[in-house]
Amino acid sequence: MTDDAKRLLFDALKDMMSPYAAQLQVVVDQPDNFHLDTHHIMKNGKPLYFGSVRIGKRYVSYHLMPVYVTPALLDDLSAPLKKRMQGKSCFNFVAHDAQLFDELATLTAAGFQSYVDAGYIEPAELEQALRCVL
Repeated sequence: MTDDAKRLLFDALKDMMSPYAAQLQVVVDQPDNFHLDTHHIMKNGKPLYFGSVRIGKRYVSYHLMPVYVTPALLDDLSAPLKKRMQGKSCFNFVAHDAQLFDELATLTAAGFQSYVDAGYIEPAELEQALRCVL
């Protein structure tokens, strides 16, 4: 995979996560790494991780922590998207796939909602996010 192809793929995946940035904390926003945390502080004194997009050596990774916190979000995941999973909350891509990206966008929205339901994100933040996504 060329560096240009990785950048295009990174940009597409970042665009999927970016609408939530206004309601979360942008920790890193670089050409090869985009990282979001919630404002919720955990017992260890650190913010709860939401997700990130990162260019790796061989693929572009999309990390989505809500699927680790709430594994039931993965119950209806398609086999092709499951195949892209590495570990419990990471999806690796080497090519753009509109169908999988649509499914991942839906999963990201459901993950955001699961954090709202759990009290990790305030409802006002949800309203802002929905305005950005819709």
